[in-house]
Amino acid sequence: MKTRYKLMLCIAIGGLLGLAYYYFIGCRSGACPITGNPVVATIYGAFVGFLICSGKSSKK
Repeated sequence: MKTRYKLMLCIAIGGLLGLAYYYFIGCRSGACPITGNPVVATIYGAFVGFLICSGKSSKK
């Protein structure tokens, strides 16, 4: 059960980091496919958070 909560936490942190990347560094012209849209940047960040944490939890 703890692994599930850690995974959800990693997804949430990844999403927040993706949104922060869009806000502080992102593409202002809108031409960039990932960082030009806050929704896409958040989803991409959440997916990267999922990949990072799911790789760590499977090595137990």
